[in-house]
Amino acid sequence: MSSAQSSFSIHGIGVSSGIAIGQAHLVSNALLEVVHYQLPPHLIKDEVTRFDDAILTVKKDLEVIRSSLSKNVPAELSAFINTHLMMLADKSLSEVPKDIIRKEHCNAEWAIKQQMDDIVEQFEAIEDEYLRERQHDVVQVVERVIKVLLGHPRQAPVKQQESAIILVAHDISPADAIQFKQHHFAAFITDVGGATSHTAILARSLNIPSIVALQRARDLINDGELIIVDGSLGVVIVNPSKEILAEYELRQNQWVLEQQKLKRIKSTKAVTMDGTAIDLYANIEGPEDVDAVKASGATGIGLYRTEFLFMNKREMPDEEEQFQAYKQVAEAMHGLPVTIRTLDLGADKQMNPDSVSDCANPALGLRAVRLCLSEPQIFHTQLRALLRASHYGNIKILVPMLSSLGELRQTKLLLERAKLSLRKQNVPFDENIALGGMIEVPAAAINADAFAKELDFLSIGTNDLIQYTLAIDRTDDAVAHLYNPLHPSVLKLISITIKAGAKLGKSVAVCGEMAGDAKLTKLLIGMGLRQFSMHPSNVLSVKQQVLHSQIAKLSSNARKILSHTDLEKIEPLVAKFNLH
Repeated sequence: MSSAQSSFSIHGIGVSSGIAIGQAHLVSNALLEVVHYQLPPHLIKDEVTRFDDAILTVKKDLEVIRSSLSKNVPAELSAFINTHLMMLADKSLSEVPKDIIRKEHCNAEWAIKQQMDDIVEQFEAIEDEYLRERQHDVVQVVERVIKVLLGHPRQAPVKQQESAIILVAHDISPADAIQFKQHHFAAFITDVGGATSHTAILARSLNIPSIVALQRARDLINDGELIIVDGSLGVVIVNPSKEILAEYELRQNQWVLEQQKLKRIKSTKAVTMDGTAIDLYANIEGPEDVDAVKASGATGIGLYRTEFLFMNKREMPDEEEQFQAYKQVAEAMHGLPVTIRTLDLGADKQMNPDSVSDCANPALGLRAVRLCLSEPQIFHTQLRALLRASHYGNIKILVPMLSSLGELRQTKLLLERAKLSLRKQNVPFDENIALGGMIEVPAAAINADAFAKELDFLSIGTNDLIQYTLAIDRTDDAVAHLYNPLHPSVLKLISITIKAGAKLGKSVAVCGEMAGDAKLTKLLIGMGLRQFSMHPSNVLSVKQQVLHSQIAKLSSNARKILSHTDLEKIEPLVAKFNLH
């Protein structure tokens, strides 16, 4: 469907609030849709030739563009093309992928993308900011080569546009979303996805307006078209009229002013009106997110998702690499608590495409602590790295997806073995490191008393708890409308867990998406929650709710809500909750 200049809107699920106005940038199938396939030995030589031809084609394209540049163009553009030509000539891009093709019998697109990932990773380690930024040139060069290999139309390289850029894609995997952190998009929108998929969670961590489940956005929107993304309402407006554009520019300014007002409470302590302190922590994916944590005013890290250290890697990170990542975060937080979750791969997070399970229900399969207990050497390596890092800060260990006390006791045994191995080597670590468990399986919530007795703290992972309680795949947009954190059964399981912690004097946190939803802050405080962990971008809006809360009134209202068994009655009561 060609939009010409007619205006139209598309509705989806808003996963990150705010308003963005800018030009659509359609993600080509180049980097995001490269597939991996094996080749028989007799075709390897032809594949190497195909790769050489693609390199030559891109080189000729760039040389043609360089020769056609007028004398009036900025010198930077010519230098930009020269840089790309130099990179094409470098053996790391022109020769190493051929070695990968020969060694792994894989297709050329896959080989050069793997090499690109390795190069980008090396650039990330460079301290000099200018040199580190050259990784973007590598990505752009590889993208051009892959487009040729895939038979896509070729375009001239262009510098970053002055106007805001809005990414439009069919889908973005969690691993790809991590890679997008290095770009400065104003917003991103996708055809598929759910409100609590890991991609949506990462969108919120980028703190830019984002909408998923738009169905056909990539087909309906043309590259370069002016679009408005209203993340709060979940609406995309394509080719807006002058009147609509003016209205949204006003709304955008108001949104910016509101965010600036929130910044005023950054250093204010999160204490209710009647003097109860509430801990507001942040969730992170890696050491690079610590700056955002500090900027948010969070007083600790309640969830460090370590699986992102393992993703986009062809090899498992060794103990030293993990130790350095954990140590870096612990030191950067200067004694504030850093809760690090052990490996939670499986379901919608895989280490690399080669390891994707054929399990019919991956969310119910070998994942999280189950995977770690089935691979004790991998678990041992991570536990040693965590213990070593605990010497450099206030680290706590969090175990995901516990469903039985047997799993917990096996984990404690492996932790003791890791401690023993370090003692033998005289390696220092925190002998009293706290061990917590994630309550995200209904079986664990119902048995929360027993878990609280054997753990130092509990953390409720509401995303999975809702998914498992309601039997709804949170990555399937066909049933996304049924996913509701206010379902009475979900609220009862959260309440059971909070009460179990209070009874045994163990702290309980919520580290799922419910923690960062300011509309639910007062309800959770009323239910007895005193520790929230969320994406840094949500800390100030949640703190604002805390500062306007009175425990006595909230507790009474929460009890009334928990007594209801009808979702349709609960929702208006929660809405009323926030008016007080």
